[in-house]
Amino acid sequence: MPNSNAKLRRSPRSGQEAGRRELVSRSLQSAEHCLEDQDYGTAYAHYLLVLNLAPELKTSVKETFQFTLFKWAEELDSLARIQDLFNCYEQALELYPNDEVICNSMGEHLFRMGFRDEAAGYFHKAVKLNPDFADAKENFYRVANWLVERWHFIMLNDAKRNLTYLKAIENAVCSGCKSVLDIGTGTGILSMFAKKAGASSVYACELSKTMYELACDVVAANNMEREIKLLHLKSLDIEIPKHIPERVSLVVTETVDAGLFGEGIVESLIHAWEHLLLQPKAKNQDVSTEDHGRVIPASATIFGMAVECKEIRRHHRVETQEVAGVHLPNSVQFFSPTYAFAGSEETVEPYTTEKLSRIPGGYIPLTEPFQVMTVDFNNLQELKSLADRKPWKLNQPVTEGGMLDAVVVWFVLQLDDEHALSTSPSEETCWEQAVYPVQGLSDYSVKAGDTVVMEVCCQDCYLKIQKISFSTSECGMDCSDGDDTLSLGNEAELCNALAGLQTTSKQDGKGQVCVLESTEIALLNNAPYHRCFKAAMAKVLSSLNPSKDLQSMDVDGHGSGGNLQEGQSKSSVDVVPDPLYILDVSEGFSILPIIAGKLGPVKAYSSIEKEQHQAVLNIISEANHFPKETLEFWLSHLEDENVVLQRPKSDKLWSIIILDVIETSGLIQQEVMEKAAISRCLLHSGGKIFPQYVLVYGMLVESQSLLLESAVQGTEPTLGFNIAPFINQFKVPVRVYLDLSTLPCVPLSKPAELLRLDLMNPLLNSSSREVKVQICKSGQVTAIPFWYHIHLDEEHSLNTSDEFSHWKQAAVVLDKPIQVQGSQIHPL
Repeated sequence: MPNSNAKLRRSPRSGQEAGRRELVSRSLQSAEHCLEDQDYGTAYAHYLLVLNLAPELKTSVKETFQFTLFKWAEELDSLARIQDLFNCYEQALELYPNDEVICNSMGEHLFRMGFRDEAAGYFHKAVKLNPDFADAKENFYRVANWLVERWHFIMLNDAKRNLTYLKAIENAVCSGCKSVLDIGTGTGILSMFAKKAGASSVYACELSKTMYELACDVVAANNMEREIKLLHLKSLDIEIPKHIPERVSLVVTETVDAGLFGEGIVESLIHAWEHLLLQPKAKNQDVSTEDHGRVIPASATIFGMAVECKEIRRHHRVETQEVAGVHLPNSVQFFSPTYAFAGSEETVEPYTTEKLSRIPGGYIPLTEPFQVMTVDFNNLQELKSLADRKPWKLNQPVTEGGMLDAVVVWFVLQLDDEHALSTSPSEETCWEQAVYPVQGLSDYSVKAGDTVVMEVCCQDCYLKIQKISFSTSECGMDCSDGDDTLSLGNEAELCNALAGLQTTSKQDGKGQVCVLESTEIALLNNAPYHRCFKAAMAKVLSSLNPSKDLQSMDVDGHGSGGNLQEGQSKSSVDVVPDPLYILDVSEGFSILPIIAGKLGPVKAYSSIEKEQHQAVLNIISEANHFPKETLEFWLSHLEDENVVLQRPKSDKLWSIIILDVIETSGLIQQEVMEKAAISRCLLHSGGKIFPQYVLVYGMLVESQSLLLESAVQGTEPTLGFNIAPFINQFKVPVRVYLDLSTLPCVPLSKPAELLRLDLMNPLLNSSSREVKVQICKSGQVTAIPFWYHIHLDEEHSLNTSDEFSHWKQAAVVLDKPIQVQGSQIHPL
């Protein structure tokens, strides 16, 4: 009987176990059936049940569960069921908390939706779980550039800047400023300076979640976590006594950009004076400093200078009326975004930034440096009046003739009476300068004695220099205000005066304005690029249409036999050939489809998305006498814009597919080989992908600049504070947007071919190869800059490092330098 009782006691458990196994088995079968039917939502629910009932199956069903999760997430994303999507990922991560693939996928969804801080956390975790997971590393590097901008490294490595701030803060604390608020603390270095100087109370705020967490780690590593209170807040949201107990006697900040005001320093200091700072000390008032408030920096003086600079010009003005035989009509006016802000209701940054000391081709000053304005950060009324101040005019005499390409701006930041920092292009500084390109004039040529005229104002937290123009010395007039009515004695004088006045052109409503990114304008100005594509496309089309002379098919009528229509009308037996299909899926504004259309009977498809750009392409087509059916916009033909690469028609294939292989940043585009594989299946016999192959070239260099721009170099530049290990978590191994022609470096080797990417013949590609580099100079290799030779075919190629290139270059920065000796062969 005891044995019988024991069996009876085990029976319920045995029955439950059998029921569990049965339910698990049925759920697995149901999940598999749902996957066959592509019912990913139901399949996902079945797998959740299985994994909760049978955790021991986690390993065996892991890959299938991942596949189901990702497919269901795509479906939820397309239906805009965002909360359901994230719920699914949270459930999945509860089951697989250390799965790098799920972490990475979660990060990708977050990044696409704009949650960069959160995405960075998942990418970082995925890399920690599997340091060899290439997709996660690439994603983390991409998001790291967003979260911790590269200037953090450059500024932290600037020992002169750090020491100047430290001394100014020490002076303020020693004079009685014992309570300190650091606005926009970043890594927390200024807060630590204040504590080191002897401040009794130090508070710091940082809006970025990533930088706030990094500052917490830095402060703790320097044993100051109990002495510095860090707030994850915008300074405008700080309240007394909710966040800090009382008003402080010192605010320190470096929330300035190349144009001084672009990071909101004026708005934050107005709020600080009104709500967070003690009242300022009155002039000549002899009382204790600790009873009054002050700001570091105390003031700033902004300077400007008109310059000629070919590099700025080619990125902001289209300099040609014809591109590879395509006429650009006067009715189309191209502008870069810096000009477009003037007529826009949106807040657009009205300047670009350049390190003028390293700009390719250099620059020529056309005027002496001049003072634009001053600002006292310790004067609340002056700060408040900036936004309300009406625009004012500045006139500057031209001292050197040349092309008026830009007004460049820098500033001197006066930290206190003794200490200042300059961002001048003539100084050794970590700062870039603000560049206001000149656009919209009918003539840009100035000579000594002319006067450059501009309008200055402070709006939307930006310093704006606009309506830049000039008056000629022959005019003899004050042309500082283009809207003033001219008062002249007679019609001849009026005509002469108007002829001498070059002002920003005003839209008459008839022209088409086209706003392009600066890289798109540089591409339009890249004549070798378009000539090369024209010749390569002509070669392919000629081989596919051997009976036709392509020169005679040029619709301009410049070919040997006139235009296509004339050639066809000469013989009644000629039959109009079927058009050849060409697809251009390169990014941004491209006129390659129009160039192709001039080469014969083709149907050219552009993948341009913006309506404004489509309208401009249509205008250019009409100006070049294209039949309307020659150019079409490919995306309007697609049911799913995510599947760009497909047949032109069910019974047709492409003759040429143009892919974007290289980003303007200097990197290879993501998934380019996958796109090439799809494209090869969409070409008819004799059709080509452009480019057909790409050769990657590189060389070994020694460059201290690249090291300083890529990682904080120990504790010396940060004056003994331990910051490097924390911010260097966000360093990336590749620096982009470089100009090799001006990069401060010592070449240690000759250029060498590093890699071949063949888009037409993948069998010629190799995943890895040993490259032997000829060393030409002894030294320490710190980086490997690289660039590309883009081969459209064997005869036509482009070099992304030449002077006309709209592409920049990139460089791999080594973690540890490599010592090399001259004349040796070094393997890579």
